[in-house]
Amino acid sequence: MINQENLHSLLAVLTPRLIEMVMAKHSVGWQAASALLYSSTLYEALEAEDTKLWHLSAETLFDLLEEELATGAVQTITEEQA
Repeated sequence: MINQENLHSLLAVLTPRLIEMVMAKHSVGWQAASALLYSSTLYEALEAEDTKLWHLSAETLFDLLEEELATGAVQTITEEQA
């Protein structure tokens, strides 16, 4: 069972994949991609276990991040995404 204490282990797996996706999409280095992800509202929400965002795929999380970058807000997650 995922709880706030062991969520960081899961994030240690998800985060590098998201950073790699940002690097590829935006043609930036690891440091810039990391800064972009870590400063996002999405990542803040991802760090909170009760949002349950951790259960989404890296691809879905990346889509949400791209939406945030385009609109300034994280979109509502639909049943299909969850």
